[in-house]
Amino acid sequence: MKSRKENPRDLFAAATEKNSKQPLADRMRPRTLDEFVGQEHILGPGRLLRRAIQADRLTSVIFSGPPGTGKTTLARIVANTTQSQFLAINAVLAGVKDIREAIESAAEARKLHGQGTLLFIDEVHRFNKAQQDALLPHVENGTLILIGATTENPFFEVNKALVSRSRIFQLHSLEDRHVRQALENALHDAERGYGTLKVVEEDGALDHIVRMASGDARSALNALELAVETTQPDKDGVVRITLGVAEESIQRKAVLYDKEGDAHYDTISAFIKSVRGSDPDAALYWMAKMVEAGEDPRFIFRRMIILAAEDVGLADPKALNVVMSAAAAFDYVGLPEGQFHLSEACLYLATAPKSNSTMSYFDALSVVRKERVGEVPDALKDASRDADLGHGQGYLYPHAYRDHWVEQQYLPSTLRGRVFYDPGRLGHESGLREETLRRREAQIAASDENDSAPTAKASVRSSWLDRAAGVGSDALRLLRDDLCEAAGLRRESQVLDLGGHHGFLAWEALRRCVEGGVWHRCDSVEEEKELSAWMERAGPLNLPRLWVAPLTSLAEAARMLTEKPRFDVVLGLQTLPSSVEWMEALRQMVAPSARWVLAFRGDSGTPPWKEWLRDAPTPLRDKVLSIPNAKPLPSEAMKLEEALKKEGWKTQVTSRAYPDRRRLAPAQAREWLNRAAERPQGHFTIVRTALNPDEWEALLAVMSAYFSREPRDFPAVYDVLTAEYPS
Repeated sequence: MKSRKENPRDLFAAATEKNSKQPLADRMRPRTLDEFVGQEHILGPGRLLRRAIQADRLTSVIFSGPPGTGKTTLARIVANTTQSQFLAINAVLAGVKDIREAIESAAEARKLHGQGTLLFIDEVHRFNKAQQDALLPHVENGTLILIGATTENPFFEVNKALVSRSRIFQLHSLEDRHVRQALENALHDAERGYGTLKVVEEDGALDHIVRMASGDARSALNALELAVETTQPDKDGVVRITLGVAEESIQRKAVLYDKEGDAHYDTISAFIKSVRGSDPDAALYWMAKMVEAGEDPRFIFRRMIILAAEDVGLADPKALNVVMSAAAAFDYVGLPEGQFHLSEACLYLATAPKSNSTMSYFDALSVVRKERVGEVPDALKDASRDADLGHGQGYLYPHAYRDHWVEQQYLPSTLRGRVFYDPGRLGHESGLREETLRRREAQIAASDENDSAPTAKASVRSSWLDRAAGVGSDALRLLRDDLCEAAGLRRESQVLDLGGHHGFLAWEALRRCVEGGVWHRCDSVEEEKELSAWMERAGPLNLPRLWVAPLTSLAEAARMLTEKPRFDVVLGLQTLPSSVEWMEALRQMVAPSARWVLAFRGDSGTPPWKEWLRDAPTPLRDKVLSIPNAKPLPSEAMKLEEALKKEGWKTQVTSRAYPDRRRLAPAQAREWLNRAAERPQGHFTIVRTALNPDEWEALLAVMSAYFSREPRDFPAVYDVLTAEYPS
């Protein structure tokens, strides 16, 4: 292979010869950067590529862009200005032999003349892997500087190693003003164009050519050439280009669609996004374009099968069946009748309700890949192989419970409370959403109850059991329903939730008071941030208003509010003071006829010692059974009721027990029972005082074994106080 200077008849030298038979588009190629039209984003004054070409300091580059945007022209400008040897080959016609000849020529030029070599490869994406690999080492060591041109995305179609060693310049389709300028240049250039002719445009003919060229200067120049060369001059020697001539000269362009190129991927992308965006008209258009261009319908069906799960999903589970059936029908009947099945599947997906909740799998996958892998909880492990190690112990069989569901920790302990799946709000999935959120809320609330139990202030007479066992989600859900019923919630109710349990009461109030509003009180800004983050991922569409207002400064927090709500229901499910002051502090925010419904942990009664100690040594069992029980103490609900009655409030306290079954790990049981024995006047405090250290330790061992062996009944007792302001 010879250099341009050595052989004037190579690719670019031949193009510079004056030859009237050359196409106009080729004759009018810009020869310098100043003549180049468009692409200001890379060739404007001061731009990197312009400076590199002018300084003859070009490094390896790849020009990427649609046809007719100037890729080859830029290479020709470089050939006209560089002092380096310039070689050019076309990837469609060249083979490995041509590449080797170019490499040998470049090595010789460097060795004999100290001259660098620029190698221009048109359609570089057409090179196969072997050809690109043959070129790579010599681009790496600087023997060659590569100038590649491609109509495809180089990041997908060109060797990644070549791409990483080249700077990519993206050329855009020319703007109409640039195409118009190219046509004007051709009409006025006397040397290469039609400057010597009298050409007159009529009826917006050039505008039509510009518009139909769609940013392709070559297409526009070819149309102009056809219009001028086929139009006879009139008696005055004027070539009149009318709109009719222009329309004939640039008829409908062929569909730009290479099944291995960018147009293929861009069109299928437009199709998918149109279906996802529920635009059946656009979806049909892009699908028709693909079919018309010869796309394999099975490829389109494969994309719709994926889309049915990715973008429709559980909003309409039938979508997958419809597309699969349509694909099977197409295989049976083929084209052209199979286009009906393409259309049916496309329209079904485009008009179906949408949900991308299946993407939640990838959130879980990300956690698996990035975070420490959590251990399978013992209760979920296979008991058939390692039962002696505690595997499977404590597993709660869901079918043995109401609604075939029971609160149970299924995630690793390090991921407790982590949310991946956010149910959609449309179609079939909207029906799943409410129950899924209810169960999640109940599980998180039960978890909160268990975590906070050792430090919470509850009835000292019965709290030892509540703190040891916590309160399961079944009990909390039943309690929540009872509180909402006692409050008489209506669609238009304005509700204040006094806080706690991750908004457990607020969620249910929102579902019932769809025309009203719900506020949730937070003890601190930190609690507000935590709850906001949880709501952002798992909360329903309508969210509660979060209000930071510690119980000790309610009056001040209320005064600082610019918005003054008037609540007609106040709900509480947490530890609340038994004094009236904090309730009076809310008076300006609560309607005179409002109903207060507050739940306090109640008295679970005398422990069933005989049942718990049936496996204990007889002396220990007899001694414990002989110890007098603790005397009943007034509950927090009763204390508050007494204080309210003195102020003239209307009150009522009812005690309600909710069934619950829980299993405690031995270490957890020991810790919580020891804590219970530290509280004054509690059952275990009295028992521990009556036993010596060895007897107490023996009792802890018996009780821990009992609670950890299998799920036990822990009835959750709540005292529910309903109150109304004095008349």
